[in-house]
Amino acid sequence: MGTADVVVVGAGVLGAAAAFRLAGRGLSVEVLERGAPNREGSGTTAGNLHIQAIHTRRPGQAVPVDSRRFLPLQKAASDRWSKVEAELDEDLEVRRPGGFMVAESDDDLEQLTTKAAWEREIGIRTEILDGDAARAELPVLGPTVRAATWCPDDGYANPLLAGPAWLRAGERRGVRLRPGTPVTGLHRAGDGWVVSTPSGETSCRWVVNTAGPWIQPLTAMAGVSLRMRPVAIQMHVTVRVPPLLPCLVQHIGRGLSVKQVTAGNVLVGGGWPAGSLDLDARSHASLPSMAGNLAEAVRILPALGRLSLLRMWAGPLAATPDEMPVIGAVPGADGLLVAGGTYAFTFAPLWADTLAALVLGEPTPVDVADLGPDRLIAAS
Repeated sequence: MGTADVVVVGAGVLGAAAAFRLAGRGLSVEVLERGAPNREGSGTTAGNLHIQAIHTRRPGQAVPVDSRRFLPLQKAASDRWSKVEAELDEDLEVRRPGGFMVAESDDDLEQLTTKAAWEREIGIRTEILDGDAARAELPVLGPTVRAATWCPDDGYANPLLAGPAWLRAGERRGVRLRPGTPVTGLHRAGDGWVVSTPSGETSCRWVVNTAGPWIQPLTAMAGVSLRMRPVAIQMHVTVRVPPLLPCLVQHIGRGLSVKQVTAGNVLVGGGWPAGSLDLDARSHASLPSMAGNLAEAVRILPALGRLSLLRMWAGPLAATPDEMPVIGAVPGADGLLVAGGTYAFTFAPLWADTLAALVLGEPTPVDVADLGPDRLIAAS
């Protein structure tokens, strides 16, 4: 039987960042991944760094996100993303060109004004522009845009680079990475845990569950059922084109985010649902969602109508009933922590610091008391 201070389950961006941080605090860390690292949600996300308030709903989402609650988390995450590349000594293609959040309807305008006031309260830099002023700054915006907020700190990173870079940096600190190693059992042993896999067992004091769509079934192995469900969303990317879109563009009331990445492709997302979800294989994209998402993009940015679509893909993520993140200790399972849910990519470095603080019994860098898994415990 192997031993470790901490077993991290899931080698996506959250698990990779957490393992790196925990190892840096002097703990022995083993990372278990059921498949290939960074292959599922973390490798299929758009990679946006959402710093101003997010849109409250994606298509098909029943409960709106509490955007105001997100803001202190987004500010703390923004500060950390500004240091990630220097700390890892790698290029993650972190770009902070800024971003517009656009509004079209009266309801959009009301939301835009309210969120700008919240952002000023928390110290996030935004300014409101009317439609003409926004088009003067970004001429590719369409005529239906009535107003926009500009945030100079919005940006993105390459999700294909971020998770693997954190894993490599963790391995340099002694992290043991075990890909192709699914967890088959999780049971108590004294004041710790024994984590079972097809290739053996590891005894540890702490288990950190960052398994994304598999968070719920893994926690169920410890006898605790969480009200979480896997969902799949999809992204769309065009062929490479000359510089067209210098910043991130999002919509306050619709599921839309658009940016042009370093290679020249335009990436269109916004949480549109995929056609199917298969946690044992690959999720399949939806043609109706493709049509809907691209129609939104072309209406807001008419120049995109001239571009050819290169491909689309779907990726799974973990959703909570209240559409908020989950992070904290699992009640009744001492030493078991979970982290995941909404906007996990943006929060990755912040959640890594938070998980390390929870393991070490230190104050967390931000207040997460209301984001713990206790609110998700299913009634017996």
